[in-house]
Amino acid sequence: MKMRRSSKMNTLMGPLTFDDAKPEAGLRKSLELEPDDVLELMTESNLKGRGGAGFPTGAKWRLAAGADDEDKYVVCNADEGEPGTFKDRVLLAEYLDLVVEGMTIGAWAIGARHGVIYLRGEYSYLRSHLEAVLKRRREDNLLGCNIMGRLDFDFDVEVMMGAGAYVCGEETALIESMEGQRGEPRSRPPYPVTKGYLGHPTIINNVETFAWAACIIDRGAEWFREHGTQHSSGLKIFSVSGDCARPGVYEFPLGVTVEDVLREVGAPEAKAVQIGGAAGFTLPRSQFGRQIAYEDVPTGGSIIIFGKDRDMLKVAKNFLEFFADESCGQCTPCREGNRKLLEGIEMLERGECSMHYLRELCALGETMRLASKCGLGQTSPNPFLNTVEFFKDELIGRIDKTETD
Repeated sequence: MKMRRSSKMNTLMGPLTFDDAKPEAGLRKSLELEPDDVLELMTESNLKGRGGAGFPTGAKWRLAAGADDEDKYVVCNADEGEPGTFKDRVLLAEYLDLVVEGMTIGAWAIGARHGVIYLRGEYSYLRSHLEAVLKRRREDNLLGCNIMGRLDFDFDVEVMMGAGAYVCGEETALIESMEGQRGEPRSRPPYPVTKGYLGHPTIINNVETFAWAACIIDRGAEWFREHGTQHSSGLKIFSVSGDCARPGVYEFPLGVTVEDVLREVGAPEAKAVQIGGAAGFTLPRSQFGRQIAYEDVPTGGSIIIFGKDRDMLKVAKNFLEFFADESCGQCTPCREGNRKLLEGIEMLERGECSMHYLRELCALGETMRLASKCGLGQTSPNPFLNTVEFFKDELIGRIDKTETD
């Protein structure tokens, strides 16, 4: 694989399908179709959300299209806050036209006139680039009134800034933030597709999802399904970092094995891989044959590689410190649970955690997975639980053996 460096940032990149995308080909074809036909193509493609949740994009758009409301919204979730993930930043810098094209196709499909790019607070330096591209697209009749000469299609996009809160990557917390409220997840139902931003039907998709939507309308659902697996169609963009020779942004078909990715990026001595960022799964060498796919190891795109000399307890501690800080505090399992798990790791470091208490902490982690209100609390125990399950040999010497089991 021939690598190149991003023209706008110091990031190594492999060849991406987006490099060959024809400008506005997908939008032009979508406007030649009825909205129902666009929805059918998206459904046939089996595109699932590329932010990590994996909800079928066609189903989400169809639900919003069927909602009875004159005002509908298309929101691009560019709040890329998952540790180890930076591919959306590259897509915004290098392929923004394709992303906005996908948003515009989504607007045509569901009958929306308003679009929002919710930009991560730490990406504020990209805002001037986003505004310039949106301005140019308005001048080229690709946004605004009567897009591409369609008298029945008006759609425009604005940029809203996030405040740097990890939880706002969750779509209902993102909506709360857009409305000027504290970023906290909402109870569901109702779902955003029927009652989202300002109470109106709203589709919220990841940056990468919209870029693939534009490619699918241009090249067809069958083209997209040629890649990937039966249950995980298509190609996927990955952010690869950590102990490897060639970190950067890569494109692989879903279904690729962890071992194949490590071979491509130059990590022959990896001890563990974190798939899906801090909230994902820690896999030991014995599981490198597993597939990165929704039916096996799902991910929003982050792959963090840990070499043979890494202390996995320190890795788990780093993640738990992040979660304890980023919890919105709304629900007790997440607010108190992350703090307790972090305290447990610190006890292990000091040799003060008994085997009995370690089991209690694992039970707490399982409870958090079941009882937390949103994905943050449901996945934050993963680093702790995975470390206990797969790296017991690194913990045995730290167990306090003075207490009876």
